[in-house]
Amino acid sequence: MGSVTVRNHETDVISSLIAQAKANHRSLENEIRFILTEQVTRRSQLEQFRELSKRVADSTTDTQCSDSIDLVREDRDR
Repeated sequence: MGSVTVRNHETDVISSLIAQAKANHRSLENEIRFILTEQVTRRSQLEQFRELSKRVADSTTDTQCSDSIDLVREDRDR
């Protein structure tokens, strides 16, 4: 496992991280580790979603789709 050292960061950011860590019952180090892991995971999931969306969109280029606004309006008029 690698190590990272962050120096000379703004005091207010560090204070906010300490408060956030305390609220989440974690140490500052564990809070930062959690934030980094969450950020990387979300970015990876977002990229996977975009790739899947593009594949679906590409596979339906010849398919006629209804306008969702018309469908919602029609449903409300019932």
